[in-house]
Amino acid sequence: MSELFDDFVWRGLVHDVTDQELAERLGTESLTAYVGFDPTADSLQLGNLLGLVSLMRLQRAGHRPIVLAGGGTGLVGDPGGKSEERSLLSMDELEHNLKGIRLQLEGLLDFSPGPTQALLVDNGEWLWPLGLMEFLRDVGKHFTVNTMINKESVRSRLEEREQGISYTEFSYMLLQAYDFLHLFDTYGCELQMGGSDQWGNITMGVDLVRRLRGARAHALTWPLVTNAAGEKMGKSAGNAIWLDPARTSPYQLFQYLVRAEDAKVGSYVRAFTFLERERIEELDALTRDAPERREAQRVLAWEVTALVHGAAEADRATRAAAVLFTEEIASLDETTLLDVVAEAPSTDLGRTDLDGDGLSLVDALVATGLAPSKSAARTVISQGGAYVNNRREADPDRRLTTADALHGRYVVLRKGKQHQHLLRFS
Repeated sequence: MSELFDDFVWRGLVHDVTDQELAERLGTESLTAYVGFDPTADSLQLGNLLGLVSLMRLQRAGHRPIVLAGGGTGLVGDPGGKSEERSLLSMDELEHNLKGIRLQLEGLLDFSPGPTQALLVDNGEWLWPLGLMEFLRDVGKHFTVNTMINKESVRSRLEEREQGISYTEFSYMLLQAYDFLHLFDTYGCELQMGGSDQWGNITMGVDLVRRLRGARAHALTWPLVTNAAGEKMGKSAGNAIWLDPARTSPYQLFQYLVRAEDAKVGSYVRAFTFLERERIEELDALTRDAPERREAQRVLAWEVTALVHGAAEADRATRAAAVLFTEEIASLDETTLLDVVAEAPSTDLGRTDLDGDGLSLVDALVATGLAPSKSAARTVISQGGAYVNNRREADPDRRLTTADALHGRYVVLRKGKQHQHLLRFS
């Protein structure tokens, strides 16, 4: 078994593999491998990152990675993991999404010339010109309907009597199989990787290469990335963590990973980082023996944020998280400040409320619901439980003025240790 394949196994990245020959060849030859992504949005998400990191591992070990953007199959829709038919994209939507994804891919893989140069291809280039009769004759005849309906991605949909599956999505696995054949012919690609829900589609491609070219191709899948409830973290589930900072900011990505459950964090560190085994095992021990330190979560959050957005953004997110309940919150830039308090409730007030003598802290606590009445607000203040921009205030006559407004329009109120509220003055 090659060192690379052994590392994949140790990191929990092997769910299914076609044969042990792959394990040997990864250590003795330079293979070309691909992972495909359907551009259903203008950004990839955290679940997709596992495929990219896996390609990065191969590239660093001397193999050539191919990223396939499904400009053709993206218009059809993969039935796998879906309970209903996917909405079809328009050509304009597709092109817009492809542009966004390309930028993210180029930031992770090495596309510079050389034997391991990463390639980015769009299957629309060969699927759109493909004639229906040619496709049915050269590809369709090699697969029986019996085989196709026994694939998990199709069978689960057929069991839903009210929804079913359209012929469009039913044909997806044949198109994906043809992709593998095309990449084998054009680039000598012998390995396709993906999530475990893609196993049926990928093995169709392996079979097609064998039937038409008499050659052996390989397949490898990893377990799906799931949330705490065991649900796939995908776009259709409505809980996606995006790689585009405009959709999910670096701080939000950092915080999401910091909150990883102890039961999950070890597998996340293995799958998404390039840390050595010894360091990961140290983190495992800390999670077991001192879970309150959340050391593995902090390391995971920094490593992944740095991988996606750069070390500077990871450092900024780390600092922002550290000052969330300290007076240093006033030193954050406006974007980071809003990220830090994004989950706190907010109240909009007029800018004139800060003019002159300003706004009574007592009134502010009542207006935000941090205190039920003025007398209760005075009690909170006198007992040292009221904070303005994380600075404790003990004077019941304290008033908020323009001097308190961060970036000229924000005041962060807090009651006790964690109950924050953002005042917006516009």
